[in-house]
Formats: sequence, structure tokens, C-alpha cells
Amino acid sequence: MSALVRPAPVLRPMCVEDVERVMRIEEEIYAFPWTRGNFLDSIRARYHCYLYEVPSALVGYGVMMVAVQEAHLLNLSIASSWQRRGHGRELLAHFIRIAREQGAHTMVLEVRPSNDAASHLYRRAGFRVVGVRPNYYPAEGGREDAILMERPL
Repeated sequence: MSALVRPAPVLRPMCVEDVERVMRIEEEIYAFPWTRGNFLDSIRARYHCYLYEVPSALVGYGVMMVAVQEAHLLNLSIASSWQRRGHGRELLAHFIRIAREQGAHTMVLEVRPSNDAASHLYRRAGFRVVGVRPNYYPAEGGREDAILMERPL
């Protein structure tokens, strides 16, 4: 009996040439995706932008900024066909490591109340709810609040 060996995902910095691939996932998984400009601006601002990929596919990506001992996770996304396999947890752990290396003492993020899977991931990783940002996200028929979460590093 032989086992099928699958390559482990690899993390690497995102570059301008990757944005088209990122946008395909962004537009697939979100009703209100980030724009191409959001990603390009993040790369140009030297935020921590990473791809999580296998040789044949882009599994996910994330964007984080670090300033004044605080990391702000701006985007953490996994392609729909790769979800529910632990990749979000691994990508989040990568950003937590980077935040610590950059001297951050806390990490914050916003999540939609309607995004149960992401909320569960963040809670399991030690994030706690610290507030609400009213009318933060665009939504069908108006706006949706953001749940503000924080984790000590």
C-alpha cells in the first residue's frame, strides 16, 4: 500500500504580480471584496502581505500592519476549496509569529458578526471581543457592524 504524498503549503511574501490570483479568490469568497488597489497599496506600504500556496494552487493569503507595538490583521483569507482543513489556523499562526518578531504586544482585527467560521477560528486562537465598530462593513441592503477582537502576544 502506498501513501499519497501531498506538498505542504509554503508561505512567501506577496508581490504585485500575485494580485490577480489573489483577486480571483477575494472575489470568489466575499460579497464585498477588497479591491485590487487595497492589495497594491498594502504591498507598497510594506505591510506584511503573504501568500500561502502549494505548487499547483494559491491556498490563501493575508495582510497585516504593525505599528506602535500593535499588529492589525487586515485580511486573512482561504480559498473556498481549501477551507476547513486547518489552513486558516496555520496562516493566522504565521502572522502571530511575525507580529511578535516585530515587537507587537497585541494583535487586533475586525470580523463580521455573520462570519461564524472566522469568529470561531479567532476565538480558538485566543482572541476576545473588545468592542464593536458600528456600520463598518458594506452589506446587502446597508451596512454591517464589525466585531473588534484582540489578543495579547
